[in-house]
Amino acid sequence: MKQKIAVIGALIHEPPVWVLDEPMVGLDPQAAFLLKEEMRAHANEGATVFFSTHVLEVAEKLCDRVGIIQRGKLLLEGTPQELRSNAGDESLEQVFLEMTAAKEEEK
Repeated sequence: MKQKIAVIGALIHEPPVWVLDEPMVGLDPQAAFLLKEEMRAHANEGATVFFSTHVLEVAEKLCDRVGIIQRGKLLLEGTPQELRSNAGDESLEQVFLEMTAAKEEEK
């Protein structure tokens, strides 16, 4: 309930840019679904939704552009389709795992 109130409080004044950090954490499935629909609708209206998530399936389905960040450095950026096609059409999760593992091995 606290997460629902926090999200509602942040968005009730209808800001043109939404900056959300792990917005689905703590939400029940119905509330998470509704929030994802609202995020997509806001972006479809030409507005900006910028959010972080560790749930890469959400990013893959919801985002127009994705950035993979490790230790504060942007490793890769593009559309989900671009990132997957550059990695042999693997899932975004697999792309993330391969990129971050490669950077760890470089150390």
